[in-house]
Amino acid sequence: MEQLKQKGQDTFIDAKQLTISMNWTTAVDFDLAAAYQTKTGQRGLVYFADLGHLDNFPYLCLNKDEGVGEDGGEKEEILQINQLDEMKAVWLFCWDYGMVQTGQSARFKDSDVRLTLSNAAGQQIAMGIDTGEKGNVCYLAGLDNSGPGGTKLINTSLAGTLKGLKTVDQLLALVRYQGRQP
Repeated sequence: MEQLKQKGQDTFIDAKQLTISMNWTTAVDFDLAAAYQTKTGQRGLVYFADLGHLDNFPYLCLNKDEGVGEDGGEKEEILQINQLDEMKAVWLFCWDYGMVQTGQSARFKDSDVRLTLSNAAGQQIAMGIDTGEKGNVCYLAGLDNSGPGGTKLINTSLAGTLKGLKTVDQLLALVRYQGRQP
C-alpha cells in the first residue's frame, strides 16, 4: 500500500471509480465530506446532511454519519465516487462536528484519523493528517483531475476554523488558501 504521510506529498491514481475510507478510534464526532467541482463548473458538497447519490448526479455518495455521541472505538465513514472522470476536482475534508458548532479548535493533533483511497484495480493509498495547526476542519486531500496525466492526489493536511457551516464556499476558502502556500 502506497503511503502519503506528509503534507505536500502527491501521487497519481488511475480511476473512474474511487472508494475513500476514513477511519478513527478517537472519541470525537469527526465527519468526512467532499466538496467537488465538475468539468462543467457545477460545485457542491456531500456530507452527513446530504449523503449524495452514486447512480445519478453528483455520482458521489457517503455511506453514513459515524461517531455521533463521541464514543471511542472503531469508526468508519466511506465515500464512493462513481464518475471521477466527470469531476475537475474533489476536495476531501474532515471536521469535528461539535467544535465546528462552537467555533473551538478540534482535536486533530491527538486523533488517529486516517484515509485509505482505493480503486477497482486494487491500488490503495493511505494517508494520515499531518498538521500541527489548530482548527476544527481539516482539508485532508485534493483530487485534481484537470490535467492530462490522470487524477493527482495531494496530501494537503491544512487546518482551519469555522463557526458553523453554512456554505461550500467556507470550505473552499481553505482550498484557495492552500493554493497560495509555497
